Amino acid sequence: MTRASLAIAAVRVERKILLLRGERVMLDADLAALYGVPTKALIQAVKRNRARFPADFMFELTAEEGARLRSQIVTSKSGRGGRRTLPYAFTEQGVAMLSSVLRSARAVAVNVEIMRAFVRLREMLAGHADLARKLAALERKYDTQFKVVFDAIRELMEPPVKPRRRIGFGP
Repeated sequence: MTRASLAIAAVRVERKILLLRGERVMLDADLAALYGVPTKALIQAVKRNRARFPADFMFELTAEEGARLRSQIVTSKSGRGGRRTLPYAFTEQGVAMLSSVLRSARAVAVNVEIMRAFVRLREMLAGHADLARKLAALERKYDTQFKVVFDAIRELMEPPVKPRRRIGFGP
C-alpha cells in the first residue's frame, strides 16, 4: 500500500469507530466490509469461536440501539431487503481477537490499521484531557487577570460547528 492509500484507509477506519455503552466499538458489518468478507461469514467465524469473545470483547446491540443506529445511518427496514438480525459491536479487544479467527493476509493487514486507529483515537482524547487540565490549573492561578484569554482558548478547543446550508432559492 502507498502512503496515500494508508492515510485514506486510516481515515476510513476511524470513521467506523462508534461510542456505544461507553465503549469505543466497531460494528460487524463495518468490520466485514474492511476485511472483505460477508457479514454473515464474519459472524459465523465468531460463533464457531465463541469462547474467544466474552461480553467485554463483543456484544449484540439491543433492539432500541439497533433502531437508533438504523435511523442514524439510514439503512432499510427489515423485510425490505435490510438486515434481519441485530448487529454485533466489537470492542478494541474483540477486534484484536478477530485476527485469530480470520486468518487471511488481508485480515491481518486490516487489523493492524484498526489497532492503529484505536491508538490514535486514545492519544487524541488523552491530549485533549491533558490540555484541559493544564488550562484549568492556569485559570485557577491567574483567574481574573486572563479570563478573556482563557475563554478564547476554551472556544478554540471546541470542535468547529459547520454552518448549515440554506435550502431553496434566495439571497
